[in-house]
Amino acid sequence: MFSLIIEGIILGLTLATFFGFGPAFFSLVQTSIHRGFGSAVLLAIGIFLNDMVMVVLCLMGAIQIITAPSNYLWFGISSGVILIIFGLVTYSRKVVTLVAETDDDDLPIHVKGPRWFVFIAKGFFMNIVNPFVWIFWVGVVVGISTRFSGNEDELVYFFGGTLLTVLATDIGKAYAAYNIKRFLTDRMIGIFNKIAGIGLIVFGLFLIVKVIIEIL
Repeated sequence: MFSLIIEGIILGLTLATFFGFGPAFFSLVQTSIHRGFGSAVLLAIGIFLNDMVMVVLCLMGAIQIITAPSNYLWFGISSGVILIIFGLVTYSRKVVTLVAETDDDDLPIHVKGPRWFVFIAKGFFMNIVNPFVWIFWVGVVVGISTRFSGNEDELVYFFGGTLLTVLATDIGKAYAAYNIKRFLTDRMIGIFNKIAGIGLIVFGLFLIVKVIIEIL
């Protein structure tokens, strides 16, 4: 059991290192800087829940519905459009520093932000609209399932280690971004919002072009 968990952790670290800088990464860091560490953790939980659902669906074979050639084109195009919309919203977001109108200097106003479940839903949705994530998990799950001959207990230990490691690294990225925030000015945060927005737009355009090329 322990060796399976270790192998899963190694795969999780590999994913976080070499495949952990997609649209979800930009959204995670931007949320940590703009909304705070707690909100970014909720976003990371949403991403984790999505990964877990995808692994389960892959094991059940339901993933074939998404990756079928007849559905792949429209799913890829719609996903790209959604990422572009996310990018445009992020790019145009303004950084506003609110200060209370009192005799006390620089007394901050506590502005009510989105509810906690909004960030979880955003993390889940941000990951689910990327068909490359689905295809990636199909390859991993098929390979690992073959290796363990479909043994459910071994698969649970392995993918449990993998998914929890990915969650931990996402939280680490959010924490690093949150600590960097103290050194950033409002102008710098605004620039990062634009960079994150451009990154999401580029990913969206790349996704649309790639699925069209693959179908043609």
